[in-house]
Amino acid sequence: MIFVTAGHVDHGKTSLLRALTGTDTDRLPEEKRRGMTVDLGYAYLPLPDGEILGFIDVPGHEKFLTNMLAGVGGVQHALLVVACDDGIMPQTEEHLAILHLLRIPDLTVVLTKIDKVEAERRTEVREALEQELRRYAWNGVAFFEVSAITGDGIVALKTHLQALVLQQKISSTRNTHRFRLAIDRAFHVHGAGLVVTGTALNGHVNIGDTLWLTGAEQSVRVRHLRAQDHPTETAHAGQRIALNLVGDLHKDDIARGDWLLSEAPPSPVSRCLVELGLLGSPISLQQWQSVHLHHAASHLTGRLSLLQPPETASVLCELALDTPLHLADDDVLIVRDISARHTLAGARVLSLTPPRRGKRQPAFLHWLSRRTETNDDHDVLALWLQQGAVELDAFAWARQLTAPALQTLLPSSGALIKGGYAMDAVMAEQQCDSLVASLAESHARYPEHLGVGRARLRRMALPNTPEVLVFAHIDRLLNEKRLINTNGWLHLPQHRLAFTAEEDLLWKRLLPLFHEPPCWVRDLANAAQTPEETARALLHKAMRLGYVVAIVRDRYYLTAQIARIAEIVRATAADSSDGGMETAALRNRFGVGRKLAIQILEFFDRSGFTRRQGNRHLLRDAELFANQESAAKD
Repeated sequence: MIFVTAGHVDHGKTSLLRALTGTDTDRLPEEKRRGMTVDLGYAYLPLPDGEILGFIDVPGHEKFLTNMLAGVGGVQHALLVVACDDGIMPQTEEHLAILHLLRIPDLTVVLTKIDKVEAERRTEVREALEQELRRYAWNGVAFFEVSAITGDGIVALKTHLQALVLQQKISSTRNTHRFRLAIDRAFHVHGAGLVVTGTALNGHVNIGDTLWLTGAEQSVRVRHLRAQDHPTETAHAGQRIALNLVGDLHKDDIARGDWLLSEAPPSPVSRCLVELGLLGSPISLQQWQSVHLHHAASHLTGRLSLLQPPETASVLCELALDTPLHLADDDVLIVRDISARHTLAGARVLSLTPPRRGKRQPAFLHWLSRRTETNDDHDVLALWLQQGAVELDAFAWARQLTAPALQTLLPSSGALIKGGYAMDAVMAEQQCDSLVASLAESHARYPEHLGVGRARLRRMALPNTPEVLVFAHIDRLLNEKRLINTNGWLHLPQHRLAFTAEEDLLWKRLLPLFHEPPCWVRDLANAAQTPEETARALLHKAMRLGYVVAIVRDRYYLTAQIARIAEIVRATAADSSDGGMETAALRNRFGVGRKLAIQILEFFDRSGFTRRQGNRHLLRDAELFANQESAAKD
């Protein structure tokens, strides 16, 4: 268990830890010279039962608040230190406010320097502090009166801290989620190599594990571990951890605020949606206000884009970060004014993927307000499913879920799971109806067409839904016979085309005349000794039936012929790095001229089988023109 100190400069935080642990946490020459804590210090207290208490000593001077903020992340209990001779001072108030904004759940108040004041003064300071604590809804806080000089009260405080360890249990959620540690120090140890330290926010780590180091953006292996300043095989959330790392990196590659993660993260975010918990008056906030932001061990600047008027102590807001951060859901950032003199708010992360449009629409703000009331993984997933398709990798990162935890969560959601996405079952049914309605509209507008391909139907009906989900909807509709697939063209069951008896006779005369390269209408009409307009009308209908395709006006391939060419394109695309091909490749593979190769590829682009990107044609709908070797009507 870790305790962090808080309080005004020169109120005895370092002296208190020395009296508790025997360790002087002021390690820097500057701190020795000035007699004042400048950076984070660490001390440990072994207990008779084998547990080890960890302490983080933070600077109390206003100038070093950035260092103080780097030390309080991931801590579950704070020791608010107040000197009885001074009483409540500016940094006492600010540190207390920061502890509240960071949602540190438990607090113990330690009144120091009792040897310098009378009992009446102690009572006066205690009463003032109790009133201050009530502002932040900290009730039933334990008070201890101590003197680091005489030792009075130290034993009672130790006993209290030991009892807290017995009561405190790090939640299973923190231990079963992904390992995540914000680095606050990096140094070399002779004979061991690079060592980094920090407080684990979530998860656990073992010797031999491979972790991802942000900043350096590379994987590293854990050679040795120390937790709470003792060698160990494994360490977990809520401990101070030192990790001896193996990898191709140097101490200078690591900065305070970098992360050690159980796996490589997605790209850091430069925008996120947050709930601002304000300290002062809401009217102190301005639209697009520049601010300082503190997250774990990181310090950066950014801007506030308010999503609603700042009329209450809780305001929905979008943060625009000047430096992208690796954030997760429910992380808390401390917001300070741009002069770095006043703490304004705590920002709880609600969403890492702000929509480009509609953030201020009432419906979205209502949804975001519901998100502020939700922290359970199951409930958060249910909320996101209301918004549409959920990318599971992104959701798992945001919630810091391990793969087993995600797989345990999904069945209870009742969602459609396909290709790394989840969708609410009701919404999936609505999207199926949208596909059917769009196809019916297409039939009404173009009754001469047999149908459309999968990719085109998606673009018509559900362009913003992931392709894998739309194709799953189409497969379901095909299985339910609500759609029919004829030679790769999708249509409704009632939408049918057929030759008349006279047309059927003419088609049987034309069919043997098809050859390579594709045939022109006039050539087929002359060979069959039939009027050109009659042949043109018949071939146009045969195209709607799926028996032929026109690569350009009046030039036709049998569907089986174009299917063979499509198979060449599929094979060529499979052998390329980007899933595409150029005109020259088709010309060489199929043995046709450049002009015909261009016509064929442009037809494939129009039909949705491929899409053009520069000089290359990338495969789009691989199922189009598949299994059509016998598509022509005999």
